Amino acid sequence: MKKSYIQRLIEQGEHQQQDFKFAINDSRKIARALVAFANAQGGRLLIGVKDNGKIAGVRTDEEFHMIEAAAQMYCKPEIHFERKDWLVDAKRVLEIIVSESENKPYFAQNDSGKWMAYVRIGDENVLANIVMLQVWKKQKSSKGVKIKYSQAEKFILSFLNENKNISLNRFYRQAGISRYRAVNIIADLVLVGLIDYDFQDNKIFYKLKNENLPL
Repeated sequence: MKKSYIQRLIEQGEHQQQDFKFAINDSRKIARALVAFANAQGGRLLIGVKDNGKIAGVRTDEEFHMIEAAAQMYCKPEIHFERKDWLVDAKRVLEIIVSESENKPYFAQNDSGKWMAYVRIGDENVLANIVMLQVWKKQKSSKGVKIKYSQAEKFILSFLNENKNISLNRFYRQAGISRYRAVNIIADLVLVGLIDYDFQDNKIFYKLKNENLPL
C-alpha cells in the first residue's frame, strides 16, 4: 500500500525541522517550539503523533485554538504559521508549518513571565545563547561589521585552523580577554562568514566555516 504524505514524514522521525506532539495542553510550551523553528531554519509540528511515531490523532479543535493562543499571546513578535489537516486511518493529524524568520530573534514567554529566545538544535528546542542574540542584534544594525585583526582574532582563527571547534568560555579564557569582548568577536566573525555554529549534543560551539583558512 502506498504510504501517505504524513506517514512518509513520520518515518523521518523528529529532527532539525520536525517535531511530534501527542497533544497540546500548554500554550507556553508550544510557543517555545514555534519560536525555535522561526529562529532556526523553520520546520513543522505534527500534532496527534506520539514520540515513537504512532499516530494517535487530534482529539478536539481546542488543541488548534491553543496553538493560536501560543502564537498570538506567548510569542513575541507574533508567529504566523500555516495549518494543514490530514486524515490517516480515520485519525486526524494537524500539521503546523513555521517558516524561518528574517526578523530574528523571536521570544517565548516562560512560566515566570520572562521572554526567552529559543532555537532548534537537532530534535530539541534550546535557549539561544548570548552569541546568537548578539548576531541577531548586529544583523539589524545599519553600522555594518568591522573586523580588527588583533591578537584575540588571530588566536581564535589559528586555534580553529588546528582544532575542530571551540566554546565561548574556552575562547575568552585562553585568549585572556573579557567574556563581553569574546562574544562580540565571535558574533562579528559569524556575520562575515569566517566562523559558523557547531551544534554538538545540544551545546553550541564554533568552527571555521571553511576548513584550512589561510592565515
